[in-house]
Amino acid sequence: MSTVKFAENRLAQVLVAPIISEKGTMAAEKHNQVLFKVLRDATKPEIKAAVELLFKVEVDSVQTVVQKGKAKKFGRSMGRRDHVKKAYVALKAGQELNFSGEAS
Repeated sequence: MSTVKFAENRLAQVLVAPIISEKGTMAAEKHNQVLFKVLRDATKPEIKAAVELLFKVEVDSVQTVVQKGKAKKFGRSMGRRDHVKKAYVALKAGQELNFSGEAS
C-alpha cells in the first residue's frame, strides 16, 4: 500500500466513474490497465491510493490525460463541454478488477 496518507472521504470522491469503451477494453487486455474518469485536480498518488482502497488491488503505475472539451453549438450560441481528466491505472501482475459486482 502507499506510504502517504490521504483523507478517506477525499479518496472516495477522486474516482468519478470507470470508462468502458473500446479503447479502455484494449488497454485492459494489452497492458492490464483500467481506465477511470477522475477529478480534474486529482494527483497520481491520490488516484493510486483511491484504487487500492476502494478495489483492494495493488497498483503498479498511473498515467493521466486531460481531454479537452469539444466546442459545441447550443442553439445560436457557442459553448464548450467540460474538460475531462482520465487515468490509466496499471495493475500489478495477477491483479484484476471486476465491475460487475460479483465477488471473485
